[in-house]
Amino acid sequence: MFTDNTLTPREAIRLCALGTLATQPMRYSALANAIRHFVSRILGPSLDLMGTSIELLRLEGLVRAIEGTGMEDDARLEITDAGRSELKNLLTANIRAASTDLNKLIVALKFRFLHHLGEADRQVQLDLLVESCEKELARLEDLRAHHAGDPGALAAWLDHDIAAIERRIAWLGDFRRRS
Repeated sequence: MFTDNTLTPREAIRLCALGTLATQPMRYSALANAIRHFVSRILGPSLDLMGTSIELLRLEGLVRAIEGTGMEDDARLEITDAGRSELKNLLTANIRAASTDLNKLIVALKFRFLHHLGEADRQVQLDLLVESCEKELARLEDLRAHHAGDPGALAAWLDHDIAAIERRIAWLGDFRRRS
């Protein structure tokens, strides 16, 4: 993890792999395809992020083969207790306030696997998501105020982004109350 307890790109992929296996055991190839599909739909194709090896998860004891032995024979894999512990650790990591592609992936993964957390941990994560949006909103509102008199379309673009973040905060509040 980064020093602010947020996920690195490699850990985001680990979260995707472990969360997917926590839902159901699957074949090595199906897991690799599921990870690739999800990540590429959020970020677009990215060879940098796809380098995380499922084999490494096995060596670390986070997943195990329940049929077959490895990639060569397309083993059927399941998450271990240590893997569930790591999944919780990854799911409860902080969220950076900046709006980046990596953050978009991490937020999507948190929502995808939020059901693997207990109620108290889910509420904390939703609070973190709201806080992250509020920080981003404050940053954009400050930028908007600083450039209010500038010519061009920056103010209109920022107004658009600010409105989108305000809608996201309202949606998160509603979601948190329903959860």
